[in-house]
Amino acid sequence: MTVSTAIIGASGYTGGELLRLLLAHPESEVVGASSRKLEGQPVHRVHPNLRGQSELVFRSPDEIGEVDVLFLCMPHGHAAGKIDHWLGLGKTVIDLSADFRLRSGSAYKEWYGDEHPNPGRLSDAVYGLPELHREQMKGARLISGVGCNATAMNLALLPLARAGLIERVIADIKVGSSEAGAESSASSHHPERSGAVRTYAPTGHRHAAEVTQALGEFTLDVCVTAIEMVRGAMCTAHVIPTKPIDHRELWKHYREAYASEPFVRIVRERTGIHRLPDPKILAGSNYADVGFDVDERTGRIVSICAIDNLMKGAAGSAVQSMNAALGLPETTGLTFPGLHPV
Repeated sequence: MTVSTAIIGASGYTGGELLRLLLAHPESEVVGASSRKLEGQPVHRVHPNLRGQSELVFRSPDEIGEVDVLFLCMPHGHAAGKIDHWLGLGKTVIDLSADFRLRSGSAYKEWYGDEHPNPGRLSDAVYGLPELHREQMKGARLISGVGCNATAMNLALLPLARAGLIERVIADIKVGSSEAGAESSASSHHPERSGAVRTYAPTGHRHAAEVTQALGEFTLDVCVTAIEMVRGAMCTAHVIPTKPIDHRELWKHYREAYASEPFVRIVRERTGIHRLPDPKILAGSNYADVGFDVDERTGRIVSICAIDNLMKGAAGSAVQSMNAALGLPETTGLTFPGLHPV
C-alpha cells in the first residue's frame, strides 16, 4: 500500500512532527506541505531536523490536490469553516485543531466561547484517540485531533472510569513550552519562560470537556501549570473513588484496560529512579506511560500519565489514527522508543 499524504499548515510544531513521521512511514508518500508565509522555501528552513530527509518545499494551500489522507494543522477555528472543501481533497481528513473534538455546537460554545461554524459536521467526526475509538476510525472520513492535556487525563483515568470507580477527580497537569505552539508571545519570551512554574489555568480548562465526553460524567477539576520543559505533559489525577480499593484490584483494572494497547505502558516499579511515569524519557515517542498508587490512609487514588504532547498528544496520535482508518497496524511508523538520557 502507498498512501498519498499532505499537510495543510505544515510550518508549526505539529506540522513538523507529522512531516518527520510521514517521511519515515513505510506506506506514506508525502506529496504536499503547505504554508502561505513560507511558500517556495524548503521545509528544513523551519524544521532543521529534516535537512537531507526530503526535497519538499512549502506550497500554497491552494496548490494541494487530492490525496488519500489530508492532515490539517491550522490554528483553532480555521478548519471548520472550510471542512467541506478539505473533505473534497482528502479521502480521510484528520484535523489536529480543536474544531471537531466536541460532539455538539452547544458544548463547543460553552467551552470555546463562539458559535461553531459548521455544527452539522460535529457528529461526523471520530475523536482521534485510538485507545477509545479505533473501531469507529476504520474507513472514517473525518477524524478529530486530540487535546494533549485531555489525552494525558483520558489515559490516566480510563481504567478507573471503565470500572465505575470515579466519584470526583482533581487533575493537576504540568506542561512544556511547546504546548503553546511555534508563534512567540509575551509568555514564551525566554526571560519570562525560563525557570517558570506558572499556573495559567487553575480552573475551567477546555480539555476537561473532552474527558467527560469520552469517559462519562463525573466531577472533574483541572489545574494546568507551565514548567521548564520543552516537550511533555504529565497528568497527576487525584481520584476520590466510589468505593474503597486496594493495590491488587487497581493492578487488575489497569492491566485489563491496557494489556493489548501497543502504546500504553504501565509504569509502577518498586525501586529505582524511574518508578513512575516521567515525560522526559518519552520525548519523540508515541508512548503514554501510566502509573498509579492508593493512599491507604484516606482511600485517595493517584493516577499518573506522561506523554510527549507533540506526539501522543498530537501528531503521533494522528498518524496512529491514520493507520487505524486505513487498516494498517497501528504501530506502523511509530516505533521510535524515545531517548535516554536527554
